[in-house]
Amino acid sequence: MKRTITIIFLVLIGLAFVGSLYYLYQKNNEPAQTFETLTAEKRTIVKKTVATGNINPKEEIQIKPNISGIVNKIFVDEGDLVKNNQLIAQLRVVPNVANLASARNQIESANIREQNQKKIYDRNKKLFDQGVISANEFDNIQAEYDQAKQNSISAKQNFEIIKTGTTKGVGTTANTNIRATITGMVLTVPVKEGNQVIQANNFNEGTTIATLADVDNMIFEGKVDESEVGKVKEGLPLEITVGAIEGKKFDAKLDYIAPKGVKQNGAIQFDIEASIKNPDSTFIRAGLSANASIILEKVEDVLSLKEALVQFDDKDQAYVEVKTGDKEFERRNLELGVSDGIYVEIKEGIDKEDKIKIWNPTKQPEKEKRGS
Repeated sequence: MKRTITIIFLVLIGLAFVGSLYYLYQKNNEPAQTFETLTAEKRTIVKKTVATGNINPKEEIQIKPNISGIVNKIFVDEGDLVKNNQLIAQLRVVPNVANLASARNQIESANIREQNQKKIYDRNKKLFDQGVISANEFDNIQAEYDQAKQNSISAKQNFEIIKTGTTKGVGTTANTNIRATITGMVLTVPVKEGNQVIQANNFNEGTTIATLADVDNMIFEGKVDESEVGKVKEGLPLEITVGAIEGKKFDAKLDYIAPKGVKQNGAIQFDIEASIKNPDSTFIRAGLSANASIILEKVEDVLSLKEALVQFDDKDQAYVEVKTGDKEFERRNLELGVSDGIYVEIKEGIDKEDKIKIWNPTKQPEKEKRGS
C-alpha cells in the first residue's frame, strides 16, 4: 500500500515538472511586445472656447412718425441704401376732430383779439398825431397790436398743421414727410401704403415706418455658458465663422460680457458682444447665424506633443517614457504649457529628438490575439 502511494506521488511530481518545462518553453517562444514612438514637433497651439449667436448691426434705428395718419406713399424698399434726410415715406393726415375744433376756436379767439387791438390802435393813432399821448405810450399800443396779428397768423398755421400735417413756409420739415435720420441700409419696412400709423407719445411707442442700420458696422451677439464665462474677459480676440459665407473667417474683439446670466434650457447663459473687423467690406446680412471661437491663449512655434502620450502619476506629475535603447525606456517628468485638447505645449522635460513611447503595443502575444 505504501509503495503504491509513493509511486503516485512521484508521478504527480513528474507531471508538474513536465508542465513547468512546457510553460517556460511556450513563454520563451512568445513574441516580445514592441512599442511605436513619436517625437515632439514645433507648432502653434490655440486654446479657445466656442460661442454661438448671430450677426447684427451695432445700432438699428427705428423711424417713427411725428404725427398720426395714413401711409400715402413709400419711397424705399428693404435692402435699399439711403442717405441722411432722404425721403422714406409720406403720410396723409387724418385729423382728430377734437383737436381740429380746438384749433378753429383758437383762430376765432385770435381774430377777436386782433380786431379789438386794431380799434385801440386806430384811436390812439389819432391821439398820437394830435400830440395828446406820448410816443412811448403809442409804441406799447402798437406792439400789442402787432402781437395780436402774429397770434392770429399762428392760430391759422396751427389749424393747417392739424388738418393737413403741414402749412406754408415749413418747406421740407412737414410732419407728413418721413425722412431717414442716418445713412445706412433699409432693413425692414413693416408698413404698406394705406396702413394707419400712430405718432410716438408718452403712452404709445408709435408705429415703425422703417428700420435703418449701418451694415458696415456689425457685431456678433452670442451666449457663453456659465462654465466658460470665468475664462473670458473683455478685449480677447475672436474668430467669427458665418455658415452662409463659406471659407471665410472674420476677426473680432470681445467688447461686452453681461454681468447677469439668464437661465436657458436648464443652464445659465451670459450674453456677449464683439465688434467685427471687415476690411474687405464683405456683405454680411443681418441676423445670420454664426459661431465665435474665443481665443483664450495662443502660443506660436513651440515644442508640442500629442496630449494622449502624456501620463500622470498619483501626485498629478506629468511624464512620458523616452526610448533609451532597444526595448528600453526611461521616465521623464514634464512641465506643460498651453493645451488645445489634442496637443500640449512642452516647456521642459524632453527635446525634439527624443522618441516618446506610445502606450499601446504594436504587437500582442499570440495567446492574447487568440483570446481576443
